Amino acid sequence: MNYIKHLNAIFKVFQNDPRLNPSHISLYMALFQYWNYKSFQDTIFISREDIMNMSKLGSKTTYHRCIKNLSDWKYLLYLPSHNPYKGSQIKMFKFDTSTKQAVDKHKTSSVQALVPILNLNKQNRNFIQSKLPKNENEVLVFFKSKNWPTIEAQKFYNHNQAIGWTIGGKSKVENWQALASNWMIKAAEIEKKSAASHFKDNLITQNNKDYDQPL
Repeated sequence: MNYIKHLNAIFKVFQNDPRLNPSHISLYMALFQYWNYKSFQDTIFISREDIMNMSKLGSKTTYHRCIKNLSDWKYLLYLPSHNPYKGSQIKMFKFDTSTKQAVDKHKTSSVQALVPILNLNKQNRNFIQSKLPKNENEVLVFFKSKNWPTIEAQKFYNHNQAIGWTIGGKSKVENWQALASNWMIKAAEIEKKSAASHFKDNLITQNNKDYDQPL
C-alpha cells in the first residue's frame, strides 16, 4: 500500500466526481487516516464517535448519509453494526496508478483519470521525504490544525530532532503525523492526570489550622 500514490489517485477521482461534497471528502479522509493507523488492514472496525470527531462532522444524519454514499459509490465497503458494543466494519478500496478499481459503473472516466498522475520516480522520492516533516513550520501548522499550542509543537519537533526521528532508538519514523497524533493523546492524558492530582491536593486540609486567624 503506497500512501502517496493512493492519495494522488483518490484526489483525482474526487475532482471528477460531481456527487461529492466537502462532508464526503472530510469523512473519507478521516477513514483513510484511521486505516493508516491500523497499518492498512484489509478490514477495520470503527467507532462512529471517533470518526465523526476526526472528520469534524457534527450531525449523525450527515455522517450516516455520507458513509452510505461512499459505500454505494464504491469508495469503500461499509458493513454497519447494530450492536453498540461492536464497531461497524469498513473495507477501504485501494486507489493507485495501477488500480482497476471503478468508482461507479457509470463513471468510467474516473478510472482513466487514475493513470497519468505523476512521474513514478519523482513520486517515490516524495513518498520517502513525506515520512518526516520538511521543517519545524510544517509541524507547527499540523499542530495548529488540531488546535494545539505552538509550544507543544516545538517540544514535539525538538524532541524528535534530538533522537533522529526514531522509535525506541531503532526504527525510523514512517509517518510523522501519526507520531504527532500519539504525542497529543499522551500529552492530553498527562495534563488530565496532573489536573486531577492538583484538584486532590487542594482538597487536603491541615488538622492544626488556626481558624482564629483572619482570612
